[in-house]
Amino acid sequence: MGTLKTEPARTRLDLLAPPVAAAVQAWPGEAPVDVDDVLVAPIDADLADTAAFCEAYEVGLEESANCVVVAGKRGGETRYAACVVLATTRADVNGVVRKLLDVRKASFAPMAEAVELSGMEYGGITPIGLPADWPILVDSRVVATAHVIIGSGVRHSKIALPGPALGALPGARVVEDLAKPA
Repeated sequence: MGTLKTEPARTRLDLLAPPVAAAVQAWPGEAPVDVDDVLVAPIDADLADTAAFCEAYEVGLEESANCVVVAGKRGGETRYAACVVLATTRADVNGVVRKLLDVRKASFAPMAEAVELSGMEYGGITPIGLPADWPILVDSRVVATAHVIIGSGVRHSKIALPGPALGALPGARVVEDLAKPA
């Protein structure tokens, strides 16, 4: 985990966006990953973007995950989903994701919409604490990674947790080839 100074997230709720903090506090005891394995580390908010973060904190791109919010319309209804992919890949938005959402066209949700609906900061959106009706699509490479670093809902910290934990989140679905190499 590079040079990050991590602590259990449940003891540092101040480093999490409110919906993320609420999800950590409500972490089910029967979850396959213990809440104490969900760690958080403060970072420089100016280094929150993946490439800058990885370089500054000596974290490999292969252990850094991104969460992108995707939107598509069907019958006048907008459908949202979160896609979790490794930083070495890109979500296949108009292939796999479009089909899974059952929409004609899918695209990244507009920044203002993603921020407002998630209650998180742009550049820090994480699948932990997202609206319950959003599917969380997790690339199979993410859950095969021992530990991944992902956003915390804010730009001034990151969450570190076992990759399999992301596939076990409520509403999560592990998808083969959700992403393509970057």
